[in-house]
Amino acid sequence: MTSNLLVSLGAVLPLIILAGWACILLLVDLAIPKERKGWTAFLAALGLLVAAGVVLSRSGKPVVGFGGMIVVDDFANFLSVLLLVSGLAGIALSYDYLKRMSIGHSEYYVLLMFSITGMILMSMAADLIVIFLALELLSIPLYVLAGIAVPRLSSEEAAIKYFLLGAFSSGFFVYGTALVYGATGSTALQKVLAAVQSGTANPLILLVGAGLLLVGLGFKVAVVPFHMWTPDVYHGAPSSVTAFMAVGAKAAGFAALLRIFVPVFPAISADLTPVLWALAVLTMILGNFVAIAQKNIKRLLAYSSIAHAGYILMALVPYGQQEVSANTVASALFYLVAYAFTNFAAWAVVIALEQVEERGLELDDYAGLGRKYPALAAVMTVAMLSFTGVPPTLGFVGKFFLFRTVIEGGYIGLAIIGVLTSLISAYYYLRVVVIMYMKDGEPEVHQELWLQLTAFGAALGVVLLSIFSAPLLYLATQAALRLF
Repeated sequence: MTSNLLVSLGAVLPLIILAGWACILLLVDLAIPKERKGWTAFLAALGLLVAAGVVLSRSGKPVVGFGGMIVVDDFANFLSVLLLVSGLAGIALSYDYLKRMSIGHSEYYVLLMFSITGMILMSMAADLIVIFLALELLSIPLYVLAGIAVPRLSSEEAAIKYFLLGAFSSGFFVYGTALVYGATGSTALQKVLAAVQSGTANPLILLVGAGLLLVGLGFKVAVVPFHMWTPDVYHGAPSSVTAFMAVGAKAAGFAALLRIFVPVFPAISADLTPVLWALAVLTMILGNFVAIAQKNIKRLLAYSSIAHAGYILMALVPYGQQEVSANTVASALFYLVAYAFTNFAAWAVVIALEQVEERGLELDDYAGLGRKYPALAAVMTVAMLSFTGVPPTLGFVGKFFLFRTVIEGGYIGLAIIGVLTSLISAYYYLRVVVIMYMKDGEPEVHQELWLQLTAFGAALGVVLLSIFSAPLLYLATQAALRLF
């Protein structure tokens, strides 16, 4: 009994570190003078680094804790590292931005750490109830962070919309969990799989339950038609929050989708595949076409985020085919990394140009950036090319693996739609590049140390990881194989 408890506690040690560190940070912050509140950010980053060290030290066979409710395997470790690195990037982007925008709330970093805890828990969860708890743990701090720029009305509006629609989607997930339990007699993923394989599960109730789970998680990853919150929340929330949310919430949502659907629900893939196909197509088309009409960079990146959710969901379509199921997971994980690096590069430039009272966020505000600040314009160019899928960028390699997986699954038409929507996206991505280099202007830029390090580091990662992508693909493949 004692040994099982120690194993379980060891399995969730990174979560204990993050949650405990966040609680201690709340108390420590009281003793930090107002003019030195930057120490809170450094202490939060230190907590993330310690947790990352624990995750990286793990190797070997998977560890199961708390009666099978938690599974620590290569899949969970891969996503944990991605989420912790995203958290560090989020802190770096926030450090000077919060002071500049007069959002000097020290609890910002504590909320960020709690949200990351929920995201990592979602990647480890092997029970629908634990997934729901993780979903709420990652979401509630994000609701608060979206509205932390009070009394700015757009921030308050973003928080309310995110909270209301988030609560609504959580209801779908709970109902789906209840139906899956009714169909199989369990919420543990392994027992659900055993019930499906033995034929004791009620197929109709199970299918409806799986559909409701898809709705609940579809909200988190912003797939159409569950995307309505995305443009307003991305626009109204502080840009540093949006940058982190765009990566963290999407990675956690897809972690749950992959953990649930690929190993557990292949038996009902014949019914779910047309739904996934339609959602992926609608998401890619709507995200890319509506982005064309945007003149605000934050709203453009919001619809871009929706479109990229469609690309990742595209890999999930052939999940029921055993010969390509591992590639489904591996290509999705690889693309999440590509999206993370590209996203932070783009948002770092957005934050550098943003001024108080939401100035500097229109596309025309980027005019002259290539002449006046060529290094920063180069970072944005790399990000836009990577979003489009142009070599030599990580976005190109990621899309190549996604399209390859879809074609191997026999969905050539879906791959063609993916390619065509990528061509459409080139219009609005390259429009940003044209404005930066071809239009005259005098952009105002904040050249802050941590902001620039994040921007150039992310852009360098986008290029170098595309050239040396084999190790990353190997790690993604190993993580995928652990699911089966």
